[in-house]
Amino acid sequence: MTYRLAADALVLLHLSFILLVLFGGLLVLWRRRALLVHLPALAWGLAVEGLHLECPLTDWENRMRAAAGSAGYQGGFVEHYIWPLIYPAGLTPGVQLWLGALVLALNLGVYGYVLWRLARRHHE
Repeated sequence: MTYRLAADALVLLHLSFILLVLFGGLLVLWRRRALLVHLPALAWGLAVEGLHLECPLTDWENRMRAAAGSAGYQGGFVEHYIWPLIYPAGLTPGVQLWLGALVLALNLGVYGYVLWRLARRHHE
């Protein structure tokens, strides 16, 4: 039971991290210091998507599930939990690259706005 709860908690942590990668730039609009947390998270998230790396949280969760007596899952967190909610088909490397590019574009836009605001304040 404890291992299963730990695995479930890891799923929530994993989802929280993904949300930070996706929307952490918006936190920077509110508190500029959030970029100290968001930029490394964004870099890791883009590396995982763009280079098709395995996320350690997925492996950790699978080990917890195996210790609880259930089978782990193949693939990554996004493929297992998130992607089926959005699309029933499998995640391809090409789609992963497009998703990574979308995340990068979104965050570049937010950071561009933050820099523009800072520059405008500096010139006033």
